[in-house]
Amino acid sequence: MRLWVCIALLSVVLCVSADRPRIVEKIVSAGKFARDAVGGARDMFRAYKDMREANYKGADKYFHARGNYDAARRGPGGAWAAKVISDAREGWQSRVSGRGAEDTRLDQEANRWGRRGGDPNRYRPKGLPSKY
Repeated sequence: MRLWVCIALLSVVLCVSADRPRIVEKIVSAGKFARDAVGGARDMFRAYKDMREANYKGADKYFHARGNYDAARRGPGGAWAAKVISDAREGWQSRVSGRGAEDTRLDQEANRWGRRGGDPNRYRPKGLPSKY
């Protein structure tokens, strides 16, 4: 019995290290995309939570850029999550909050800047605590 268990484990190890079929690569890629998307959503939530905690006037764009930047650094899944969350939030905010199209446009500019790998500190207001 032990011999068969050893043979089975050895076969699994050899199969894992061998060239994988394309379908397996796609599955692995989809799993990585999903992990990145979940991590990106967490990054966006962390930036939102920090923005609420800081409650600092003029820091909105910084936290938009930082959340998108952190999420996009995870890979395509994180960038996708950042775009979906940003677009949904700005769509909701422009309809409900009454802040106007200009504020939405500037928020989306900061979102794109962060997703493209731009330094979020471009939007950092003077005096924002270094914790953020």
